[in-house]
Formats: sequence, structure tokens, C-alpha cells
Amino acid sequence: MYLLPTISTLFIVISAIFVGFGWYHILKGNRKTHQRLMVTGAVFALAFFIIYVSRTLFEGNTSFGGPESLKLPYHLFLFFHITLATVGGVLGLITLWLAYKQRFFKHRRFGRVAAVIWLLTAPTGVLVYVLLYILYPGGQTKPVIDAIFGL
Repeated sequence: MYLLPTISTLFIVISAIFVGFGWYHILKGNRKTHQRLMVTGAVFALAFFIIYVSRTLFEGNTSFGGPESLKLPYHLFLFFHITLATVGGVLGLITLWLAYKQRFFKHRRFGRVAAVIWLLTAPTGVLVYVLLYILYPGGQTKPVIDAIFGL
């Protein structure tokens, strides 16, 4: 079993669930509940990010172990997922900052886009996990830190 990828994928799903419920509560006018849910979602997203970066540095990324005919579609999908995750993460940070500064007009505008992107990022992340660790055995990994230092 791939413990860290499983935990990090679970954290992204939990994060998206909190974001979805947070969005629901702000639409209902429950500002305090919205705030708590969104901050909790951000904490789970941060936990994902810490695990992902640590694993990439010290263990490496898992290469696609599926059939050659799926490599290009997989990598295109992975690029799409990484782009979504990066844009969603940056917009999420901006949205949190705007809320902290009580600039709620801008927070609302950024938040809608950030939430939609994050709610798309989670299922695409689950699909990447399924392709890498469930449907096809993962390929080799090499820690980034080893590559950096030529080990």
C-alpha cells in the first residue's frame, strides 16, 4: 500500500468537502460557519501540500506504470490536474488573504473562482491516484533531492 499518496489524496478530498460545505453555508448567510469550514479546508490542503512536497523531495514522484498507449493521455491529464491545483492553490491563498484583510467584495469574486477550481482539482487528483496506484502499478521513483545533488 502507498501510505503517503493515500493520505495526501484523502486530505485533498477532505479539503474539497470542507470547501463545498463552506460555500453552501455562505450562500445561506452563515458567515461564521463558512469561515470555520473554509479555514479547515485550507488546513487540509496545506497538510496535503506538505506531504506532497516532502514525498517529492525525499522519495520522488511515481512514474506512470500503465500501458504505453495511455502514457500521453495520462501526462496530458496530469498536466491539466497540476495546472488546476496550482491555480486553485494560489487563488485560495489570495482568497484567504482577502478575507483576513476584510476585503469581502474582492474575496467573494476570487472565492467563487477558487472554489470551483478546487472542486475540480480534488476529483482529478483522485483520478491521478487511481491511475498511479490502483489501476496500474507505479513506476520507479527517484528523490528530487538525490537528483539535485547528483546521487
